[in-house]
Amino acid sequence: MSEIDLAVLLGSVVAGAAPIVLASVGETITEKSGVINLSLDGSILLSAMVAFVISYETQNLLLGFAGGAAVGGLIAAIVGIFSIYLGQSQVAVGFVLTLTAKDLAYFFGNPYARLYGPQAAPWPVPWLHKIPFLGELFFSHSVMIYVSIFMIFFWWWYLQRTPLGLRIRAVGEHPQAAYARGTNSRLAQLRYTVMGGLLVGLAGATFSLCIKPGWGRPQGAEGTGWIALAIVIFGGWHPVRVAFGAYLFSFLQVMGIQFQGLWPSVPSQVFQVAPFPLMIFTLVLMYAAQQGSSDAVSKAPSWLRRLAQVLSGTAPASLGKPFRPE
Repeated sequence: MSEIDLAVLLGSVVAGAAPIVLASVGETITEKSGVINLSLDGSILLSAMVAFVISYETQNLLLGFAGGAAVGGLIAAIVGIFSIYLGQSQVAVGFVLTLTAKDLAYFFGNPYARLYGPQAAPWPVPWLHKIPFLGELFFSHSVMIYVSIFMIFFWWWYLQRTPLGLRIRAVGEHPQAAYARGTNSRLAQLRYTVMGGLLVGLAGATFSLCIKPGWGRPQGAEGTGWIALAIVIFGGWHPVRVAFGAYLFSFLQVMGIQFQGLWPSVPSQVFQVAPFPLMIFTLVLMYAAQQGSSDAVSKAPSWLRRLAQVLSGTAPASLGKPFRPE
Protein backbone atom coordinates (compact mmCIF):
# COMPACT_ATOMS: atom_id res chain seq x y z
CA MET A 1 0.00 0.00 0.00
CA SER A 2 1.42 3.40 -1.01
CA GLU A 3 1.75 6.32 1.37
CA ILE A 4 -1.11 8.13 -0.39
CA ASP A 5 -3.42 5.13 -0.07
CA LEU A 6 -2.52 4.75 3.60
CA ALA A 7 -3.23 8.44 4.22
CA VAL A 8 -6.63 8.13 2.52
CA LEU A 9 -7.42 5.01 4.54
CA LEU A 10 -6.49 6.56 7.86
CA GLY A 11 -8.20 9.80 6.87
CA SER A 12 -11.43 7.87 6.39
CA VAL A 13 -10.94 6.42 9.88
CA VAL A 14 -10.64 9.93 11.34
CA ALA A 15 -13.73 11.10 9.44
CA GLY A 16 -15.81 8.04 10.21
CA ALA A 17 -15.02 8.26 13.91
CA ALA A 18 -16.29 11.84 14.27
CA PRO A 19 -19.88 11.01 15.34
CA ILE A 20 -18.67 8.31 17.73
CA VAL A 21 -16.10 10.70 19.21
CA LEU A 22 -18.75 13.37 19.77
CA ALA A 23 -21.22 10.93 21.34
CA SER A 24 -18.58 9.24 23.51
CA VAL A 25 -17.08 12.49 24.77
CA GLY A 26 -20.59 13.80 25.43
CA GLU A 27 -21.46 10.75 27.50
CA THR A 28 -18.12 11.05 29.32
CA ILE A 29 -19.09 14.56 30.42
CA THR A 30 -22.48 13.34 31.58
CA GLU A 31 -21.13 10.37 33.51
CA LYS A 32 -18.39 12.47 35.11
CA SER A 33 -21.19 14.34 36.86
CA GLY A 34 -22.68 11.07 38.14
CA VAL A 35 -25.50 10.58 35.62
CA ILE A 36 -25.93 7.72 33.12
CA ASN A 37 -27.73 8.63 29.90
CA LEU A 38 -28.82 5.43 28.15
CA SER A 39 -30.83 7.30 25.51
CA LEU A 40 -27.82 7.72 23.21
CA ASP A 41 -28.81 5.28 20.46
CA GLY A 42 -32.28 6.73 19.96
CA SER A 43 -31.05 10.27 20.49
CA ILE A 44 -28.48 9.89 17.70
CA LEU A 45 -31.11 8.58 15.27
CA LEU A 46 -33.68 11.26 16.09
CA SER A 47 -31.04 14.00 15.88
CA ALA A 48 -29.85 12.67 12.53
CA MET A 49 -33.41 12.74 11.18
CA VAL A 50 -34.21 16.22 12.51
CA ALA A 51 -30.91 17.64 11.25
CA PHE A 52 -31.50 16.28 7.75
CA VAL A 53 -35.13 17.42 7.61
CA ILE A 54 -34.29 20.95 8.76
CA SER A 55 -31.38 21.20 6.31
CA TYR A 56 -33.54 19.81 3.49
CA GLU A 57 -36.41 22.22 4.13
CA THR A 58 -34.28 25.31 4.74
CA GLN A 59 -31.22 24.44 2.61
CA ASN A 60 -29.18 25.61 5.57
CA LEU A 61 -26.66 23.22 7.10
CA LEU A 62 -26.04 25.42 10.13
CA LEU A 63 -29.70 25.23 11.12
CA GLY A 64 -29.59 21.48 10.61
CA PHE A 65 -26.67 21.04 12.99
CA ALA A 66 -28.31 23.36 15.52
CA GLY A 67 -31.55 21.38 15.30
CA GLY A 68 -29.74 18.08 15.80
CA ALA A 69 -27.87 19.41 18.82
CA ALA A 70 -31.11 20.80 20.29
CA VAL A 71 -32.80 17.40 20.01
CA GLY A 72 -29.92 15.71 21.80
CA GLY A 73 -29.94 18.37 24.51
CA LEU A 74 -33.73 18.09 24.96
CA ILE A 75 -33.65 14.32 25.37
CA ALA A 76 -30.77 14.61 27.83
CA ALA A 77 -32.71 17.28 29.76
CA ILE A 78 -35.64 14.87 30.08
CA VAL A 79 -33.29 12.20 31.41
CA GLY A 80 -31.85 14.72 33.85
CA ILE A 81 -35.15 16.10 35.14
CA PHE A 82 -36.77 12.70 35.65
CA SER A 83 -33.73 11.09 37.25
CA ILE A 84 -32.11 13.98 39.14
CA TYR A 85 -35.14 15.92 40.36
CA LEU A 86 -37.98 13.36 40.26
CA GLY A 87 -35.93 10.45 41.56
CA GLN A 88 -36.70 8.00 38.75
CA SER A 89 -34.26 5.30 37.67
CA GLN A 90 -31.66 6.73 35.29
CA VAL A 91 -31.36 3.39 33.53
CA ALA A 92 -35.12 2.97 33.06
CA VAL A 93 -35.69 6.54 31.86
CA GLY A 94 -32.82 6.40 29.41
CA PHE A 95 -33.82 3.00 28.03
CA VAL A 96 -37.44 4.08 27.47
CA LEU A 97 -36.30 7.28 25.78
CA THR A 98 -33.92 5.52 23.39
CA LEU A 99 -36.74 3.24 22.19
CA THR A 100 -39.18 6.16 21.91
CA ALA A 101 -36.73 8.40 20.06
CA LYS A 102 -35.86 5.62 17.62
CA ASP A 103 -39.53 5.02 16.75
CA LEU A 104 -40.16 8.75 16.40
CA ALA A 105 -37.18 9.10 14.07
CA TYR A 106 -38.42 6.41 11.71
CA PHE A 107 -42.06 7.55 11.87
CA PHE A 108 -41.55 11.28 11.24
CA GLY A 109 -38.59 10.75 8.93
CA ASN A 110 -40.37 8.33 6.61
CA PRO A 111 -41.48 11.02 4.06
CA TYR A 112 -37.84 12.13 3.73
CA ALA A 113 -36.33 8.69 3.22
CA ARG A 114 -33.91 8.44 0.28
CA LEU A 115 -34.25 12.11 -0.64
CA TYR A 116 -31.17 13.99 -1.77
CA GLY A 117 -30.41 16.90 0.52
CA PRO A 118 -27.56 19.23 1.41
CA GLN A 119 -24.39 17.81 2.88
CA ALA A 120 -21.30 19.31 4.43
CA ALA A 121 -18.52 19.61 1.88
CA PRO A 122 -14.84 19.11 2.72
CA TRP A 123 -13.11 22.25 3.90
CA PRO A 124 -9.34 21.78 3.54
CA VAL A 125 -7.39 23.87 6.02
CA PRO A 126 -5.35 26.44 4.04
CA TRP A 127 -1.68 25.47 3.68
CA LEU A 128 -1.96 22.62 6.18
CA HIS A 129 -3.86 20.34 3.81
CA LYS A 130 -0.84 20.37 1.49
CA ILE A 131 1.45 18.74 4.07
CA PRO A 132 2.37 15.28 2.78
CA PHE A 133 0.45 12.49 4.52
CA LEU A 134 -0.67 14.63 7.49
CA GLY A 135 -2.64 16.95 5.22
CA GLU A 136 -4.76 14.11 3.87
CA LEU A 137 -5.03 12.56 7.31
CA PHE A 138 -6.13 15.54 9.43
CA PHE A 139 -6.68 18.70 7.36
CA SER A 140 -8.88 17.74 4.39
CA HIS A 141 -12.21 17.08 6.09
CA SER A 142 -15.49 18.87 6.69
CA VAL A 143 -15.81 21.27 9.62
CA MET A 144 -17.53 18.80 11.97
CA ILE A 145 -14.58 16.43 11.82
CA TYR A 146 -12.37 19.28 13.04
CA VAL A 147 -14.94 20.03 15.74
CA SER A 148 -14.84 16.42 16.95
CA ILE A 149 -11.05 16.53 17.26
CA PHE A 150 -11.21 19.89 19.05
CA MET A 151 -13.77 18.54 21.53
CA ILE A 152 -11.41 15.77 22.63
CA PHE A 153 -8.71 18.14 23.79
CA PHE A 154 -11.05 20.89 24.96
CA TRP A 155 -12.89 18.59 27.36
CA TRP A 156 -9.66 16.98 28.51
CA TRP A 157 -8.37 20.44 29.39
CA TYR A 158 -11.71 21.46 30.94
CA LEU A 159 -12.03 18.36 33.13
CA GLN A 160 -8.39 18.05 34.16
CA ARG A 161 -7.05 21.61 34.23
CA THR A 162 -9.84 23.99 35.27
CA PRO A 163 -11.65 24.70 38.58
CA LEU A 164 -14.99 23.99 36.90
CA GLY A 165 -13.69 20.62 35.78
CA LEU A 166 -12.59 19.87 39.33
CA ARG A 167 -16.07 20.78 40.51
CA ILE A 168 -17.84 18.45 38.09
CA ARG A 169 -15.50 15.62 39.08
CA ALA A 170 -16.21 16.35 42.75
CA VAL A 171 -19.94 16.19 42.10
CA GLY A 172 -19.55 12.88 40.30
CA GLU A 173 -17.48 11.39 43.10
CA HIS A 174 -19.30 12.74 46.15
CA PRO A 175 -22.28 15.06 45.51
CA GLN A 176 -23.03 15.33 49.24
CA ALA A 177 -19.56 16.73 49.97
CA ALA A 178 -19.76 19.08 46.97
CA TYR A 179 -23.16 20.28 48.19
CA ALA A 180 -21.76 20.91 51.66
CA ARG A 181 -19.08 23.11 50.09
CA GLY A 182 -21.69 25.27 48.38
CA THR A 183 -22.12 23.57 44.99
CA ASN A 184 -25.66 22.98 43.76
CA SER A 185 -24.95 19.36 42.91
CA ARG A 186 -28.27 18.58 41.21
CA LEU A 187 -28.12 21.69 39.04
CA ALA A 188 -24.54 20.86 38.08
CA GLN A 189 -25.56 17.32 37.13
CA LEU A 190 -28.42 18.63 35.00
CA ARG A 191 -26.17 21.20 33.31
CA TYR A 192 -23.54 18.67 32.28
CA THR A 193 -26.13 16.09 31.30
CA VAL A 194 -27.55 18.62 28.83
CA MET A 195 -24.05 19.57 27.62
CA GLY A 196 -23.31 15.94 26.95
CA GLY A 197 -26.66 15.60 25.18
CA LEU A 198 -25.83 18.51 22.89
CA LEU A 199 -22.70 16.66 21.73
CA VAL A 200 -24.74 13.49 21.21
CA GLY A 201 -27.16 15.51 19.07
CA LEU A 202 -24.25 16.87 17.06
CA ALA A 203 -23.13 13.28 16.55
CA GLY A 204 -26.48 12.43 14.96
CA ALA A 205 -26.38 15.52 12.76
CA THR A 206 -22.84 14.64 11.67
CA PHE A 207 -24.06 11.23 10.56
CA SER A 208 -26.84 12.50 8.29
CA LEU A 209 -25.08 15.63 7.01
CA CYS A 210 -21.44 14.53 6.76
CA ILE A 211 -20.65 10.83 7.12
CA LYS A 212 -23.69 9.12 5.59
CA PRO A 213 -25.61 12.00 3.99
CA GLY A 214 -29.38 11.64 3.83
CA TRP A 215 -32.01 9.78 5.77
CA GLY A 216 -33.33 6.27 5.39
CA ARG A 217 -34.14 3.04 7.14
CA PRO A 218 -31.69 1.74 8.11
CA GLN A 219 -29.77 4.96 8.54
CA GLY A 220 -26.43 3.34 9.31
CA ALA A 221 -26.17 4.89 12.77
CA GLU A 222 -28.06 2.09 14.52
CA GLY A 223 -26.12 0.67 17.44
CA THR A 224 -23.70 3.59 17.60
CA GLY A 225 -25.12 4.83 20.88
CA TRP A 226 -24.55 1.51 22.61
CA ILE A 227 -21.01 1.34 21.27
CA ALA A 228 -20.40 4.89 22.55
CA LEU A 229 -21.60 3.86 26.01
CA ALA A 230 -19.20 0.92 25.98
CA ILE A 231 -16.33 3.08 24.73
CA VAL A 232 -16.73 5.39 27.73
CA ILE A 233 -15.97 2.40 29.97
CA PHE A 234 -13.19 1.31 27.62
CA GLY A 235 -11.57 4.75 27.95
CA GLY A 236 -11.82 4.87 31.73
CA TRP A 237 -13.98 8.03 31.65
CA HIS A 238 -11.08 10.03 30.20
CA PRO A 239 -11.80 12.07 27.01
CA VAL A 240 -8.52 11.26 25.23
CA ARG A 241 -8.72 7.54 26.01
CA VAL A 242 -12.38 7.50 25.04
CA ALA A 243 -11.48 9.06 21.69
CA PHE A 244 -8.89 6.33 21.19
CA GLY A 245 -11.67 3.75 21.56
CA ALA A 246 -13.81 5.62 19.04
CA TYR A 247 -10.99 5.65 16.48
CA LEU A 248 -10.37 1.96 17.10
CA PHE A 249 -14.00 1.16 16.33
CA SER A 250 -13.90 3.33 13.20
CA PHE A 251 -10.74 1.51 12.12
CA LEU A 252 -12.54 -1.83 12.46
CA GLN A 253 -15.39 -0.50 10.32
CA VAL A 254 -13.07 0.78 7.60
CA MET A 255 -11.10 -2.46 7.55
CA GLY A 256 -14.38 -4.35 7.19
CA ILE A 257 -15.02 -2.42 3.98
CA GLN A 258 -11.50 -3.17 2.78
CA PHE A 259 -11.86 -6.89 3.47
CA GLN A 260 -15.19 -6.93 1.68
CA GLY A 261 -13.37 -5.90 -1.49
CA LEU A 262 -10.73 -8.58 -0.97
CA TRP A 263 -13.23 -11.39 -0.38
CA PRO A 264 -16.33 -10.60 -2.47
CA SER A 265 -17.66 -14.15 -2.01
CA VAL A 266 -18.27 -13.49 1.71
CA PRO A 267 -21.71 -11.90 2.35
CA SER A 268 -21.39 -8.16 2.87
CA GLN A 269 -23.48 -8.36 6.05
CA VAL A 270 -20.62 -10.24 7.74
CA PHE A 271 -18.23 -7.32 7.27
CA GLN A 272 -20.89 -4.77 8.27
CA VAL A 273 -21.62 -6.54 11.54
CA ALA A 274 -18.08 -7.73 12.35
CA PRO A 275 -16.81 -4.46 13.97
CA PHE A 276 -19.47 -4.66 16.68
CA PRO A 277 -18.59 -8.11 18.14
CA LEU A 278 -14.88 -7.39 17.65
CA MET A 279 -15.18 -4.14 19.59
CA ILE A 280 -17.26 -5.79 22.31
CA PHE A 281 -14.73 -8.63 22.58
CA THR A 282 -11.92 -6.09 22.92
CA LEU A 283 -13.90 -4.23 25.60
CA VAL A 284 -14.46 -7.43 27.56
CA LEU A 285 -10.74 -8.25 27.48
CA MET A 286 -9.86 -4.70 28.47
CA TYR A 287 -12.36 -4.71 31.33
CA ALA A 288 -11.03 -8.03 32.64
CA ALA A 289 -7.47 -6.76 32.46
CA GLN A 290 -8.40 -3.48 34.16
CA GLN A 291 -10.07 -5.34 37.02
CA GLY A 292 -6.83 -7.21 37.64
CA SER A 293 -8.28 -10.71 37.42
CA SER A 294 -5.24 -12.98 37.70
CA ASP A 295 -6.59 -15.55 35.23
CA ALA A 296 -7.62 -12.96 32.67
CA VAL A 297 -4.38 -11.03 32.97
CA SER A 298 -2.20 -14.12 32.71
CA LYS A 299 -4.03 -15.30 29.59
CA ALA A 300 -4.17 -11.90 27.90
CA PRO A 301 -1.46 -10.95 25.38
CA SER A 302 1.31 -8.73 26.73
CA TRP A 303 0.30 -5.82 24.48
CA LEU A 304 -3.24 -6.01 25.88
CA ARG A 305 -1.97 -5.97 29.46
CA ARG A 306 0.12 -2.89 28.73
CA LEU A 307 -2.81 -1.24 26.97
CA ALA A 308 -5.05 -1.99 29.94
CA GLN A 309 -2.62 -0.20 32.22
CA VAL A 310 -2.68 2.86 29.98
CA LEU A 311 -6.48 2.90 29.62
CA SER A 312 -7.36 1.91 33.16
CA GLY A 313 -9.78 4.12 35.00
CA THR A 314 -12.57 3.95 37.56
CA ALA A 315 -16.15 5.07 37.27
CA PRO A 316 -17.28 8.11 39.29
CA ALA A 317 -18.31 6.87 42.72
CA SER A 318 -21.84 8.32 42.54
CA LEU A 319 -22.54 7.19 38.96
CA GLY A 320 -26.21 6.28 38.66
CA LYS A 321 -26.94 7.05 42.32
CA PRO A 322 -29.56 9.76 42.94
CA PHE A 323 -28.59 12.63 45.21
CA ARG A 324 -31.05 14.08 47.73
CA PRO A 325 -29.97 17.37 49.39
CA GLU A 326 -32.22 16.68 52.37
